[in-house]
Amino acid sequence: MENVNERILGMLESFLFIAGDDGLTLGQLSVLLSLDAEMTAVTVERLRLNYEERLDSGITLRLYGGSYRLVTKAEYADDILRMLENPSKSSITQASLEVLAIIAYKQPVTRVEIDDLRGVKSDGPIQTLVAKGLIMEKGRLESSGRPILYGTTDLFLDRFGLESIEMLPPLIEVDDEPFGDADLFMTKFQEAFELMDEGGNND
Repeated sequence: MENVNERILGMLESFLFIAGDDGLTLGQLSVLLSLDAEMTAVTVERLRLNYEERLDSGITLRLYGGSYRLVTKAEYADDILRMLENPSKSSITQASLEVLAIIAYKQPVTRVEIDDLRGVKSDGPIQTLVAKGLIMEKGRLESSGRPILYGTTDLFLDRFGLESIEMLPPLIEVDDEPFGDADLFMTKFQEAFELMDEGGNND
């Protein structure tokens, strides 16, 4: 196989790592690496072989749906499953679930509005949900201090099997409080998060 510059290999690996599950097509990689299609294909194959030949690497390179992605090697599937089933993992807390529910139904919403609905401060849960990629900043309110507006992400939709935010189930209103009785909704959230590996301390 034609020799490939080590720096180019490093660039390729970096691009694929950043792309994550979306992956990158040969055409995209060709542009990013400033190489023609043939040399790009050679470089991709060299990186794949490097992973396959390394016994100390749990990662390899695969082509899925026209995009190249970095994935874990099949021989480590049982080990990964054991990690995901680790009983020591902790699910998302009730406080974070409450905040997530409010944001999902009221978005875009500010932290102060969330605090008012919950009756307690929500800084910690908001930081947790941002870190988990379930909510994000959606702009700023045009008022004094220009507070941040929060909304849910595509990952949130993916985790709960929703095509759009409009598919959220309606919440029962009690005494004109839309979050007065959200038990069914919270249960749905909790069940979904029990399927996720969200280890560590949550706010």
